[in-house]
Amino acid sequence: MLIEWNRLRELCLEIGPEDFDEIVEVFLEEVAEAIGQIDPNLDLAALEGRLHFVKSSALNLGFAGLAEMCRTGEALAAGGSRPDNQIAGIPGVFRQSLDEFHAGRGNIYAAA
Repeated sequence: MLIEWNRLRELCLEIGPEDFDEIVEVFLEEVAEAIGQIDPNLDLAALEGRLHFVKSSALNLGFAGLAEMCRTGEALAAGGSRPDNQIAGIPGVFRQSLDEFHAGRGNIYAAA
């Protein structure tokens, strides 16, 4: 499961559809930029920090698959290992998550 739809519905109910749209827009921009900055050549501390940022952002907006991939990479980097497999897969998981999100987005508002 790439998207936690219940998390998205809860967030939309908490803040309202208009603010939800704004948060989603900011999230997508910031995460896309952060993913572009995840470089396997970074030192492990910087890599861990970027993976943590993407993981935290993804969790807040219900992008569970992306959050899990970043969590694994973050743990590896924190333990002194290079998370090259996770880094390589992050852009693809983000694109798949976006596709799933856009396909099911209308269901979020129906509950709000």
